Amino acid sequence: MAIVLITGSSEGLGRAAAQSLLDDGHQVVLHARSADRAKTIGEIASRAAGVVVGDLRSAGEVRSIADQVNSIGRMDAVIHNAGVYTERSRGSTPEGHASTLAVNTLAPYMLSALIERPDRLVYLSSGLHRGGEGSLDLDWTRRPWDAGRAYAESKLHAVALAFALARRWPQVLSNAVDPGWARTRMGGRSAPVDLDTGQRTLTWLAVSNEPAAMVRGRYWHHLRQEQPASEAADPKFQDQLIAKFGELTGVALLDA
Repeated sequence: MAIVLITGSSEGLGRAAAQSLLDDGHQVVLHARSADRAKTIGEIASRAAGVVVGDLRSAGEVRSIADQVNSIGRMDAVIHNAGVYTERSRGSTPEGHASTLAVNTLAPYMLSALIERPDRLVYLSSGLHRGGEGSLDLDWTRRPWDAGRAYAESKLHAVALAFALARRWPQVLSNAVDPGWARTRMGGRSAPVDLDTGQRTLTWLAVSNEPAAMVRGRYWHHLRQEQPASEAADPKFQDQLIAKFGELTGVALLDA
């Protein structure tokens, strides 16, 4: 049985994924943004291998999350599920970054670099990533804020990061997933995809030993491979992003 870290697992797809893995006999390390949020996880917390706490908007707290995870032990898989949609304004983190960038892009990058390397990495993306223009003004310092575009770009970053790590770390099965428009707090109650369907590909890639799941550098939607935006699959763009992530975070990504 595997031990799997899931970010953003106090609700929504993350919690559904945790429930599914626990029911199948796997171990799960849960993540909550704050101690108060951790209290809302409910009975699955008592079944978990651990609960790590930290706000992904803060680089300092992201480092703390990595330390907490490493103190528990090496993960077999990490599902980078947490995400935000910051609608009204760019927002600002303690380090001055746009909130969408910090949570959806920089936090998964930092955790990937700082957590002891697992066998599998799964990054939550979205079909909306195809609307990301691939600008290297990642922090929206030279453009007027556009919430939809920023979110789409962050999901493009998720696919590019998954593919970059698949290329740089060939021993790691690193993939990106579009769960569909799911009934989460962000997606709303009228979304067409239920939570179980939305989480299924995430958990399948994290733990399944089926040959179809033992791949890397692929983009998935409902257990099927799809073609991502061409930029996400471009090694040059991937390397440019990794360099920018390192510049913005001060965290280097080691090669294999």
